[in-house]
Amino acid sequence: MSPHARGILLLVLVTAVWGSTFAVVKSLGEQLPPSVLIAWRFTLASLALLPVLALTPRRSPAPRSAARRPLWRDGLILGAWLMAGYGTQTVALQTTGANRAAFFTALSVVLVPVWLTLVQGRRMPLTLWVALPLAVLGLGLLSWEGGALVIGDAWALACAVTYAGFIVALEGAAPRHHPLPFTFAQVVAVTLLAWVWAAFSAPGLLWPPQTAWGPLLYLGVAATALTTLMQTVGQRSVSAAEASLIYALEPVTATLFSFLLIQERVGWRGAVGGALVVVATVLSQRTGAPQPELPAPRGEARRPEA
Repeated sequence: MSPHARGILLLVLVTAVWGSTFAVVKSLGEQLPPSVLIAWRFTLASLALLPVLALTPRRSPAPRSAARRPLWRDGLILGAWLMAGYGTQTVALQTTGANRAAFFTALSVVLVPVWLTLVQGRRMPLTLWVALPLAVLGLGLLSWEGGALVIGDAWALACAVTYAGFIVALEGAAPRHHPLPFTFAQVVAVTLLAWVWAAFSAPGLLWPPQTAWGPLLYLGVAATALTTLMQTVGQRSVSAAEASLIYALEPVTATLFSFLLIQERVGWRGAVGGALVVVATVLSQRTGAPQPELPAPRGEARRPEA
């Protein structure tokens, strides 16, 4: 197998794992409060990444700009954005479907150029003027499938907005630091913030029941730490354009796993709406905007998937 084919296979596996997390988080949310779920997930991810960080040699000196912006500071800022994304998404999954939440999260890619337009004064590309109405129409069909708009849809939309903000913030911070230490700093920041949230919101529910440990290990080790490494290796031989198209399949894999794991179904309006969101996402990749990596950076750190 060629390095390019192996890279594509790794990224497809990463996307499939990300897609599976929506159903896992939704099921796990029946046993744990959102804050405790996130706290343990990222605690396990931090522990899994720690030996990798310790054993990975640094082949180049840190960028000069890193001296002016310490790693811990950028890690905390990006971690706060990630915490907002994971928090809103986990709360959303308490009341909305896993497949719907996945398509809402995919909207973050479309919203990145909007963030850049508002925050940095960049011009909005023509393709985005086509992608945005398609995304809005698609989300409308998804939200009103079954005749009711639930509060979880609003939380899922908030996840897309906050994760778009994360991607924009990442664009400026990522070049200042080595990828693996920067990823680890963000994961640790989310861990600390989540434990503070858990201590205030669910002080008597901090220890998970025995049945929750398996899903938590899957989310922390496989869906957070392992996918980070697989993504980094995969994108060494796959172009950003190819990777973006692969990542656009995440909501599709989420729908498949939602059906297989928790028997969620999508009606015709939801299927049409989801397809419109995927088309809008692919169109938005042509704007040259940075791409995500759910829950950080694709190819450099981690992203919130669910």
